[in-house]
Amino acid sequence: MATLDGPRLTPASGRPATSLVVLLHGYGADGRDLIDLGRHWSRLLPDTAFASPHAPEPCGMAPFGRQWFALDLRDPHEYSRGARAAAPALDRFLDAELARYDLGADRLALVGFSQGTMMALEVGPRRAVTPAGIVGYSGRIAGLDRLGAEIRSRPPVLLVHGDHDEVIPVEALAETAGALAAAGLPVEWHVRPGLGHGIDGEALALGGAFLARLFGAGGAAPAGR
Repeated sequence: MATLDGPRLTPASGRPATSLVVLLHGYGADGRDLIDLGRHWSRLLPDTAFASPHAPEPCGMAPFGRQWFALDLRDPHEYSRGARAAAPALDRFLDAELARYDLGADRLALVGFSQGTMMALEVGPRRAVTPAGIVGYSGRIAGLDRLGAEIRSRPPVLLVHGDHDEVIPVEALAETAGALAAAGLPVEWHVRPGLGHGIDGEALALGGAFLARLFGAGGAAPAGR
């Protein structure tokens, strides 16, 4: 079975970590792609450790980068099968990182981008102990048909999506938010005008404020709109 690894940031304060944020990159990238989010958010979360694992497989459609699972057909069945297959390796990584910092499983937040959002929403609600929360950028839910039967926890979720996303249409935001809300998860969502498949400054600020609120580090996540 795959063992994940990737860049890490210890708490900026120099004190022992009181929380952990795991950053899950998108298709064709690797853990280095998102670790700078941790550097940015460390100002809001000085006692938080960050980890950004490389996905388990080489990217099948690029000469470099990694994938959580293959994307050939880009349909809901492929997303569901792929996310489900990749979940055990990610779960093991999360448990190992929590043990590294001697943290309870409720002190974990997941942040995903694109395919990484699919993984965050696959694993987070199926954890035995409810994570502190999930932030999903430019992604969608995978395994929608399995969520009701497999859900074990209901962490709060923030979803942010650009209305000019050319990879995952913004309509996926409504489907994902609706499915999570129907399953009992508290969901906040934001559409970023003019944003394509990416994370802009406002999206970054929204995510940081949400995480700070989750971990009691100050800041307040605005209400969904």
